Amino acid sequence: MLNNPFIIPLGAFVMVIIIVAIGSYKKMRERELQAHLDLRQREMEHERQLKQMEIEKAKLEIEKARASRNS
Repeated sequence: MLNNPFIIPLGAFVMVIIIVAIGSYKKMRERELQAHLDLRQREMEHERQLKQMEIEKAKLEIEKARASRNS
């Protein structure tokens, strides 16, 4: 079995496949983490916009209340 001439080339081929698989997994994992980061940033921006809209709404309600009091 150890004298089989196909063991070394087969081992080299398997090693190359493993190296490529590890590289592909690493790239896939980086893309996944970047997608999560992008999603979180969009969520934070959305929350900021919602808070800004609530502040604007409160300002308008205060102005409306002042205007109705003065009339």
